[in-house]
Amino acid sequence: MALKSTIFRASLSISDLDRGYFSEHSLTIARHPSETDERMMVRVLAFALHATEHLEFGRGISSDDEPALWNKDDTGRILQWIEVGLPDERLLRRAAGRADEVVVLAYGGRVVDIWWQKDAATLGKLNNLRVLAVAQEDSRALAALAERSMTLSCTIQDGQIWFSAGETTLSLQLQPVHPAL
Repeated sequence: MALKSTIFRASLSISDLDRGYFSEHSLTIARHPSETDERMMVRVLAFALHATEHLEFGRGISSDDEPALWNKDDTGRILQWIEVGLPDERLLRRAAGRADEVVVLAYGGRVVDIWWQKDAATLGKLNNLRVLAVAQEDSRALAALAERSMTLSCTIQDGQIWFSAGETTLSLQLQPVHPAL
């Protein structure tokens, strides 16, 4: 018998001063049995960073045809294909051909550098690819916030991210991997 996904619910308040985006979102997050709290919370962070009225979670880990998140316009055109973790180079090339922009929020510490170096020659040619690294201590701190029912707040200003749950506030800053600044 196959294991079922665990359902998490989050009330997420976003104040993105960099984009001028301010909104409340009620999220239902299905965590695949093989997915960790760390990966799930990086998906929530990715949602907060790219939120629009059309952004939604894909089947992600359980499907090669859908990303962790995607943003489509009213015609079904994929505006953003967002992955978390260390996706396969072939998946990113395929996504780059289907979407206007592909974003990866990579996490895992030193393995991010190893992953990028392995396929940098191929992935570096993708003009619509953006890769950002979440520091290992930051992704682990996000994982510690995971609960079945969460009230979260995310404020973004000048590239600095403050992510809060209850009395805990994390200060995060993503490192650009590609294109390198």
